[in-house]
Amino acid sequence: MAIASFLMGFTSMPLLAETAPDIQDPSLVQAFVMGAVQGLTEFLPISSTAHLRILPALLGWPDFGASFSAVIQLGSLVAVLVYFAEDLRNVLTGTWTAIQTREFESPEFKIFTGVAIGTLPIVIVGLAVKFIYGSPPRQISVIAVALIVLALMLAWAERQGSRERTIESIRISDGVVVGFAQALALIPGVSRSGSTITAGLFLGMKREMAARYAFLLGVPALALAGAVEFVSDYAPSALPAQAIGTLSAFIFSYASIDWLLKFLQTRSTTLFIIYRVALGAFLLTGLLTGFL
Repeated sequence: MAIASFLMGFTSMPLLAETAPDIQDPSLVQAFVMGAVQGLTEFLPISSTAHLRILPALLGWPDFGASFSAVIQLGSLVAVLVYFAEDLRNVLTGTWTAIQTREFESPEFKIFTGVAIGTLPIVIVGLAVKFIYGSPPRQISVIAVALIVLALMLAWAERQGSRERTIESIRISDGVVVGFAQALALIPGVSRSGSTITAGLFLGMKREMAARYAFLLGVPALALAGAVEFVSDYAPSALPAQAIGTLSAFIFSYASIDWLLKFLQTRSTTLFIIYRVALGAFLLTGLLTGFL
């Protein structure tokens, strides 16, 4: 809460002050494009929320709001469920077996526990922000600063992390640390996958393992966010656009997951670090010069 208050105060500074955008429903074409952006960026450590806010600003479109973004994230959720169907099934059946046999040291039980504990911080903080503030700050200045700060943290994690641990070595303490890192993603521009991958690298996880853990953590987080926003801001007129955006998000999310896991098997996150810094600098320059 203190972070949200600080960021809201920060955006009131003269050089970075922005008027609150008018929220409108997208057309079907806009919804498809936004769904594609959501899918391509949800699981890359570059912040889908940031891009869903930035793209309309650059194209001269209205802001479609945090609710639309949260609802089409359900397409990304389905992509995770489909892509990791076998992994999720093994975790659930292995956890049930562990409970019955009291073998709580099994890898499946540890993964389930790590995901469950890691989900609690974002649920608690997310609901608090929703009911107290309505939604997190969406100013482009906040996004720009968050992009750069998380990029620096990710670069530090790449330098400090041992990158030796596999997903079977997850501990309860990992769930706590990564869970609080995931909660920071409520700040647009931080990136849920970016913050969780960064925390995972600091904890000594391999890059691919950190990404897999981020994807599994995304299952309850995306489900809860999408469900809460859909129910709280339900509007029949928005359903066609939400459906198109969600379908588009599913298609592009599935492709993004497959690409990132293969990419991180042989490469570092340097590409994303450079991209985040460049995008953040571009946005700050645009605000200071009046371009944005």
